[in-house]
Amino acid sequence: MPSAYGTKVAEAFSAKLIQHIYENAPIDAVVNRDYEGDINAVGSKLNILTLTRIAEKTYNGSNLTADDLTEVNAQLVIDQYKSFYWKEKTIDKWKSYIKDPKGSILAQTANERKKNIMTFLLKFWPDVASGQWYGTSYTTGTVEVAVTTGAVTGTGTTFTSGMVGKPFKAAGHSKWYRVKTYTSATAIVIEDDSDDETSAYTGGAISAGATYEIQANTVRTIDNGGSNATFLTMVLELKKYLDEAEVPEEDRFLFIPPSAIPTMMKDTGIKIAVPAAWESMVVQGLVTELEGFKVFKSNRLEGDNTNGWHVLAGHRSFLTFADKALEVGMEEDLPGNFGSAYKDLFVYGAKVTDERRKFGAHAFVKFA
Repeated sequence: MPSAYGTKVAEAFSAKLIQHIYENAPIDAVVNRDYEGDINAVGSKLNILTLTRIAEKTYNGSNLTADDLTEVNAQLVIDQYKSFYWKEKTIDKWKSYIKDPKGSILAQTANERKKNIMTFLLKFWPDVASGQWYGTSYTTGTVEVAVTTGAVTGTGTTFTSGMVGKPFKAAGHSKWYRVKTYTSATAIVIEDDSDDETSAYTGGAISAGATYEIQANTVRTIDNGGSNATFLTMVLELKKYLDEAEVPEEDRFLFIPPSAIPTMMKDTGIKIAVPAAWESMVVQGLVTELEGFKVFKSNRLEGDNTNGWHVLAGHRSFLTFADKALEVGMEEDLPGNFGSAYKDLFVYGAKVTDERRKFGAHAFVKFA
């Protein structure tokens, strides 16, 4: 049984560890915590409540008709479980760690946990709404779409399995869908862009011979010259996606890999500047403010500069995140020796609800 003193020391170290993580990582720039419930065990489920939009009506003197408030309920599942466990020969070391938040153990463990959290968060790029993906689109041939099933029959097409999950829209569609399954070079199935409902296709029949687009099918090169796009062009396209979706202009973020920095710096249309009010965020990776985005440099983005990076942009409403140091403790008596051991269980999870997919934007690009 740990003593009250051991528990107090362990909790103090855990608090310093969490503080260090959030001071040095842009976690709160990319997530929100708009959920209900508490994390009380591994696998906890939290509710994310979103109210449907209320329409403003024209008043003509007649009695008003009230709208019903409808809740769109999604669940965030705590599915990431991380822990530290190490031993020290003397408890005096612990006292110094608590007094000195820049101690080597604190810095090392905080950086490790920070990397794991950011890697987890930046992998949510596939949850960006269809129609808000920037890259090189595929438009070869024409298609026919069957009602109800969403079966797409192509003429002159070369569909691939890599298209699964990517945005799809044909002439005659009023909104974007996504590729659900791949069968052959001329046959795929599309579905509504939803994760919180049972898979279905509600777009109706599209007659043979229709043109179409599959967004970000292949990587797009950003090099500020020739026939390729400029860095600013990419940013403005991501901004356009969010603007058209009526996403608030404040609290927008853009994460880019280190390989993008030289390309951005060489773009003559960009002036690098960090407003004084944001200077404290430089330690979190803030590079500049550009077209309303806080631009962060991160090594945690998915991809590489050969096959393409999955750049993530958006508003912090996009991704709901919850975390907690579920258990912390200290073993104060090491068998056969003198000293103590620290251990913790840190859990977290995140969710993009259907209603908030439009708050994100994605670019599939590489930088030259």
